Amino acid sequence: MAGSQSNWRPPRSCDVYWCEFKHCKSLFNRFHEYYTYGRAPDCQQWKEDYYTCKEWEKNHSTQAKESLQESERKRVAEQRKFTPVWELRQTPPADWHMPLNQGKPQDS
Repeated sequence: MAGSQSNWRPPRSCDVYWCEFKHCKSLFNRFHEYYTYGRAPDCQQWKEDYYTCKEWEKNHSTQAKESLQESERKRVAEQRKFTPVWELRQTPPADWHMPLNQGKPQDS
């Protein structure tokens, strides 16, 4: 068990967590989030993950490892909760092999 713990690495490098935090705090991203969702983004989790990752690199603490894993699980669950925009097809259309504009007058 101790050997498997020493081989474990965070899902992202610590620099990625810091870059995500800086991007989250950027003026452009704040404006985009406010325009799109009507609220400012919460960037605190990226900062906490960065410091937790740094702690993992220093001490290899089990608490830091579990915290990073839980945070990544929450991120993945958050991404999966959105419904797709289009319905996925089971089979291609019957006329998939025909040229797109065959037999249709062009608007010009």
